[in-house]
Amino acid sequence: MNNIIELKNVTKEFKVLNRHEGLKGCIKDLFSRDYKIVRAVDNIDLEVTQGEIIGFLGQNGAGKSTTIKMMTGVLEPSSGNLIINNRIPYTDRTKNSQEIGVVFGQRTQLWWSLPLVESFKLLKDIYQISDENYNEMLELYGSMVDIETLLHKPVRQMSLGQRTLSDILAAFLHNPKVVFLDEPTIGLDVAMKSKIRELILELNRKKNTTVILTSHDMGDVDALCQRIVIIDKGNLLYDNEISHLKHFFGIYRTLKIRPRENVIEVANKLKDELYAFEVSITNDDTWISILVNEEKNRIMKVLEAVQETHAIKDMQLKEISTEDVIKKIYEGGVRN
Repeated sequence: MNNIIELKNVTKEFKVLNRHEGLKGCIKDLFSRDYKIVRAVDNIDLEVTQGEIIGFLGQNGAGKSTTIKMMTGVLEPSSGNLIINNRIPYTDRTKNSQEIGVVFGQRTQLWWSLPLVESFKLLKDIYQISDENYNEMLELYGSMVDIETLLHKPVRQMSLGQRTLSDILAAFLHNPKVVFLDEPTIGLDVAMKSKIRELILELNRKKNTTVILTSHDMGDVDALCQRIVIIDKGNLLYDNEISHLKHFFGIYRTLKIRPRENVIEVANKLKDELYAFEVSITNDDTWISILVNEEKNRIMKVLEAVQETHAIKDMQLKEISTEDVIKKIYEGGVRN
């Protein structure tokens, strides 16, 4: 299969001023040449084939956004080779922008005061979309969502969910080879998230568009991606299928308990009481989650230890989630 994206030994460094404290320090910084080099992306290799949906994940400050900016042509690598659709994105940004689509969270690319259809017409002219292709895309959109209720509605009158959906439609309008989606469902309710995910999957199937998804919502990753790439401190930690991860961490189960006592107090006590079991304990307002490695300890043994000192109102047993898997990767326990 042909690669639509290729990164080879890609590195990005920034020159950052060593700042001084206080008023005198601020004045000194105006004339200072005291810089340090920060490596945001460190020697990354990545290949993506046409039609893949990739989850590109990383904690804040991991180098994820810098890598995306290089792939979209906004930034130039300090070293290494980067090819998007047989083109170096930062040497011909205009041509590259015509072949990619971008949705960045809640920053809309639509004209705020105009009806959606007018934004579409402007994008049609900007991307030089033929009448035939434009009408074909509108017909396709009509088969997937109730677009007629949106076309003549000013963007400023749309709900967040409607605006996000419209932004995604706009990003796919010129039939790009690659679409970059950054937190596409942030702030949306469960029903709208599901609708957005279905739309992305359908557009990917119909147009064979490559999608690079960045998200902190593991629901997006589970619903859309078969393969994930994880970056941390500028380094590539993991690049493989989610199913491989689940198999690798299949020895883990999550024991969820709902105590009769105060949840936070019980969770804090259990961290000491279950120390010998080498479990990971987290909690929300209602449930305590105990991540158990069953190669080391049986779930029932852990449950018995909890029941010795605490009354339990309810309990559940769950397979390890993608979110917990990602946490384990950051802790340093994974192989590609």
